[in-house]
Amino acid sequence: MNMEKSSESAGGNAPVLRVQGLQFGFPGHPLFARWEADFPAGLSLVLGGDGAGKTSLLRLLAGAVNPQAGRLVLHGVDAVERSDDYRAQVFWRDPRAPWPDMLTPQGWVDTIVPNQVTWSFEDWDAHVTGFGLLPHLHKPMHQLSSGSQRKVLLAAALASGAALTLIDEPVAALDKPSITYLLQAFRQEAMAPRVSRPARALVLAHYELLEELPWRNVVML
Repeated sequence: MNMEKSSESAGGNAPVLRVQGLQFGFPGHPLFARWEADFPAGLSLVLGGDGAGKTSLLRLLAGAVNPQAGRLVLHGVDAVERSDDYRAQVFWRDPRAPWPDMLTPQGWVDTIVPNQVTWSFEDWDAHVTGFGLLPHLHKPMHQLSSGSQRKVLLAAALASGAALTLIDEPVAALDKPSITYLLQAFRQEAMAPRVSRPARALVLAHYELLEELPWRNVVML
C-alpha cells in the first residue's frame, strides 16, 4: 500500500488526529503496515479505489474496530486506552449498514443527539432544508430512497460538530442539486471559525478527487 500526503501547515498547531504505526488487515489481505498520517482541522480526503481499504480505515479512525498495532490520538485522547472518551468526539455511521425497519430520520436523530455534545440544532434544521428532507423526517427510513437516506446521514454528520467527522463516499446516490448543496456545506464548514469548540477534522473517503473542495490533506491508499 502506498501513501502520498499533501497538507498545508497548521500554523504550528497539533493535528486534530494523529495516527502512528497503524497495523491492520485480514487473513491473506494486509491493509496497513506501520501506517502514519496526521489529520489537521478542516477537510481531509482518503482517496482510493475499490478494495483499497477506505472504509476499513474510517472504521479504525472511528474507534469502531481496534488496530492490531499502533496508536490513534484524537485531541490528546488515545483510541484504545480511553476508548469511550475517544468515541465521544467522533461522528461515524457506515452508510451501508441497515436501518431498523420502523426508525425514522427524526427518531434516529433523537437517539444520537444525547451522545453528540457539540450537536447544533440550528445546523440540523438548515441542512434538512438544504437537502429537502423536511417531508421525509417522520417516514420510516426503509421507505426512503438510498439518496434520501444518504442525505439524512450527511445532514446529521454536518450538524454533529464532532471533532472527528467521518464520511464514506459523500456524493454516492445524490442528485445534482444535493451534490451542489453538499459541496457548498463542506466549503462553509472548512472556513467556519471554531471559537468555542475544539478544532474539527472532517475526513471524507472517495474514489476520486473532489477538486472543488479546499483540502488540507489528501491521503492516497
